[in-house]
Amino acid sequence: MRHRFFHLDPALLDSILAGLSLERLFNQLLLAAGGDVEEAINWMRYLQEQGHIDLAVDLEAFFDELEGRRLIARDGDGSAVLTGSGERRIRKEAFEEIFSSLSRSSTGYHPVRSVGEGTEQLPETRAYRFGDDVHRLDAASSVRNALKRTLGSLELAEQDLEVHETEHLTACATVLAIDISHSMILYGEDRITPAKKVALALTELITTKYPKDSLGVLLFGDRAERIELADLAYIEAGPYHTNTREGLQLARSMLARHKQPNKQIFLITDGKPSAITEGGAVYKNPFGLDMKIVNWTLEEADLCRRQKIVITTFMLATDPTLTDFVEKLTQINRGRAYFASPYDLGEFILADYIKNRRKRLH
Repeated sequence: MRHRFFHLDPALLDSILAGLSLERLFNQLLLAAGGDVEEAINWMRYLQEQGHIDLAVDLEAFFDELEGRRLIARDGDGSAVLTGSGERRIRKEAFEEIFSSLSRSSTGYHPVRSVGEGTEQLPETRAYRFGDDVHRLDAASSVRNALKRTLGSLELAEQDLEVHETEHLTACATVLAIDISHSMILYGEDRITPAKKVALALTELITTKYPKDSLGVLLFGDRAERIELADLAYIEAGPYHTNTREGLQLARSMLARHKQPNKQIFLITDGKPSAITEGGAVYKNPFGLDMKIVNWTLEEADLCRRQKIVITTFMLATDPTLTDFVEKLTQINRGRAYFASPYDLGEFILADYIKNRRKRLH
């Protein structure tokens, strides 16, 4: 298993576990185990044997409870496996961990370059501002404000007016492109589990808040391949290089099949491209930044821009060379980049080149 808890200082490990419920700990271990329920269960038993989980906690009863809630089940061989409900629960938890602390209006969730078919009137209201559509006036709230201000004399003033909030009915096609190269688990640092959390959170966000949008997922290592949404929890990094260019190419191909006016790619990576495909063969160079690989990848980002495809990069690394590459890719595409620590996914640094600003979100 890549997530090596036995390398952590025991006191540090205890402090980390103290802030986790049993279910959240189980889900964290499950993601690190590539969706292997039996391995996650064994790790929980091991942590209890080592004294990191209170011996008074009945883990077997907890596992039975997960079965009773149909989050896990037994297959034909009697082994525990994740259910569809369990997969959805993990997506929801990842969403809550990453996005719950970000404001509703934060930039980057659902970038829109082309307005959709109209607007939907929401029940929420706010004070009228000059230029608001008068058809959105909330008569009841406006009258109530006037009566309260004048102590019963119905004399409407601009300050009394309230209008309904609206939401654009936009259509957006999104592709999640996830790096599964060896660098995502290099030197014992687990970046693939945080990458899965980001992917699961974005999936939950799009499928719940924007159910009319289309969403596809692909993985890229030496080559790029499309996967189903249900496979997200089971992603594992492998002995691969990072063919970011082919990942972007496949994403463009997937997006070309959709007619939505807005198209975007969420690129989840540790930044460094080390391979490209030419003539059906994979050219690899894992040492430093190969300018041939870098330039071809940047050309692909520019092609996405010309096709009005926004690339939003979630980079789970802080190496200056990797950061410089993602900055350049984002500038060329005129997209966005979130620089996040694998250990604090609740905080991102947003580099927004569409509006030419940077700010910290937490």
